[in-house]
Amino acid sequence: MIQLYGHELSGNSYKVRLFLSLLKLEFEWIKVDLMTAEQKGAEHLARNPFGQVPVLVDGDVTLPDAQAILVYLARQYGGEAWLPSDALPLAQVIRWLSTAAGEVRQGPENARLYYLFGATNINIERATQKAEFILTQLDKHLSTHSWLEFDRPTMADIAVFPYVALARDGKINLDAYPHVLAWIERVKQLPGYIPMAGL
Repeated sequence: MIQLYGHELSGNSYKVRLFLSLLKLEFEWIKVDLMTAEQKGAEHLARNPFGQVPVLVDGDVTLPDAQAILVYLARQYGGEAWLPSDALPLAQVIRWLSTAAGEVRQGPENARLYYLFGATNINIERATQKAEFILTQLDKHLSTHSWLEFDRPTMADIAVFPYVALARDGKINLDAYPHVLAWIERVKQLPGYIPMAGL
């Protein structure tokens, strides 16, 4: 059975849990306590030398990093609907993984880390500005799209969803972004959707 090592408050762990559920894949959830030395312990470091979550174990495959795990699951179990193989549509989906790891991380994710976890190494003014920028861009894009790409949900939506939907944890007001809010509700209506604390 697939094993997923993560933490219930980690948006990156959640996006993998959500995708596993949407794919109707059985998996064992194994909590890694981020507040203790366990995260940096030898056992977890053997799974991911960076000491981060999530980590997916699927038979002989051990794979860290949420974006990489999404790609693996989509290609291994999800098929063309979630991650197209043709060059252009593939690139269109992968672009949003870069957005999740770039603008979304620098904005809503960092603001959440600052307020929820007390991360003192984050410039909260910069994170708030970054959050407002990416949310403005997403709202404009979603004003003419139901989903981030194509006429259906793809891995792009799953990659971007958690930290955008959790933006209020970082004191980011989503009320100014009605198209983003409508998209969040569409994701929540997907068959197999599972909530995270705060959503």
